[in-house]
Amino acid sequence: MLNGMDFAQRYRAVATRDARFDGAFVLAVRTTGIYCRPSCPARTPLARNVEFFPTGAAAHEAGYRACKRCLPDAVPGSPEWNTRSDVAARAMRLIADGVVEREGVGGLASRLGYTARHLNRLLGAELGASPLALARAHRAQTARQLLVATDLPVSDIAFAAGFGSIRQFNDTITALYDRTPSQVRATRPGRRATSPATSAGSPAPGTRVALALPVRLPFDAAGVFAWLAARAVPGVELAGPDHYSRTLLLPAGPADFSVRWDGARLLLDARLAALSDLGPLVARVRRLFDADADPVGIDDALRRDGALAPSVRATPGIRLPGAVDAHELLIRALVGQQVSVAAARTHLSRLATALGSPVAEPSGALTTLFPSPAAIAEHGPQVLTGPRARIDAIVGVCRRLASGELELGIGDDPADQRARLVAERGIGAWTADYVAMRVLGHPDLLLTGDVALRAGARRLGLPEGPRELAAWGTTVAPWRSYAGLHLWRASTGRNSP
Repeated sequence: MLNGMDFAQRYRAVATRDARFDGAFVLAVRTTGIYCRPSCPARTPLARNVEFFPTGAAAHEAGYRACKRCLPDAVPGSPEWNTRSDVAARAMRLIADGVVEREGVGGLASRLGYTARHLNRLLGAELGASPLALARAHRAQTARQLLVATDLPVSDIAFAAGFGSIRQFNDTITALYDRTPSQVRATRPGRRATSPATSAGSPAPGTRVALALPVRLPFDAAGVFAWLAARAVPGVELAGPDHYSRTLLLPAGPADFSVRWDGARLLLDARLAALSDLGPLVARVRRLFDADADPVGIDDALRRDGALAPSVRATPGIRLPGAVDAHELLIRALVGQQVSVAAARTHLSRLATALGSPVAEPSGALTTLFPSPAAIAEHGPQVLTGPRARIDAIVGVCRRLASGELELGIGDDPADQRARLVAERGIGAWTADYVAMRVLGHPDLLLTGDVALRAGARRLGLPEGPRELAAWGTTVAPWRSYAGLHLWRASTGRNSP
């Protein structure tokens, strides 16, 4: 629905104030010098005065500033960064995860397999902005959200958003929003403007932050929470019908967070070792809950299949649960091969109890960090149970992850990632495709070798043989992963996956 839209299609979305396209692109008005989200309530500008940009950063680079009325950055991200696998999409995922702040443009380029100069050219041509401009826009978005949603000191927010100095923070916010940071904060009801940020230094560790994350509707929150609850590892995770919490090792140190659904937004509450981890955490939570998906477009496509239509009507806005840590997800997939979800959870619980790192300040039942690949490589043979070949395969993969010989991350090219994984001993097609679905958010994979998925196909009157099911899957491309979620759901006979 979003790829390949021409000017007329985009302008029609703006004229009808179609909120489905918020975050997919921005429109800029030449006569005002302002860029907006497609659903901005202001009067629709004349077509001759409009130009469209794929990102707010590109609009700013072209000399426009953000609309103060519709706040074009306070929307879900573009679905394209998950559905596309080209360099631009992979770069956007890594930028959202804070790679530029941690490793610079050179580090981002290296992860993508390009020189920094060539990556600048590629992103400039495709997205209209350089990696630095895209990262700056992402920092500003995080800062604006913190300014209006928290009582954190303005100086702390500067460093939490990833800015290197207070001056850079003040200048960027003023340039993007035509307001100083304190004026942005004053737009929050009950707030008054204060002086600009002037202090220096990093914020104190262990800070708690609460944010509301926008999500495209409809959103099958119950389905995602049920999926996570069925797989929650005690000590590391805690989940129920309407909440999910866990510990997590972020770039600056251990953290824990919880997520609830209020019917319109995901409510995130986090405790961080350093506020600089907030941006990466938000990006990972959004991927975990598939918050940037295009549910209307996906549902419209899948309901055209007669067998799927009743399931789509019963469960609008189904989501593909992602992952907050690529290495952890691969380990969980390996442990879960050829066993039930419940059995995998038992094995993982034993592994976490024995090899997980205890957190210094437990948050209720959250006491442990998921075991690192290095810990499993060293002590896994004494903890893992089952066939020796399976144990050796898991330990071998963890050893290669720990050493860096095997690389895995959200910026991977899907084909390259699959080739690397299936070359490893003990990793087959099911595991590689499952990892691509969860880590990369790959929208178009159907795990025809999965017993539960085939059982769901049988319940819906679809062919259950792997070859026949694969042939059927071509009719629901490019949304086979989401079709598979409906088949998994059907296999349970309940309203949860």
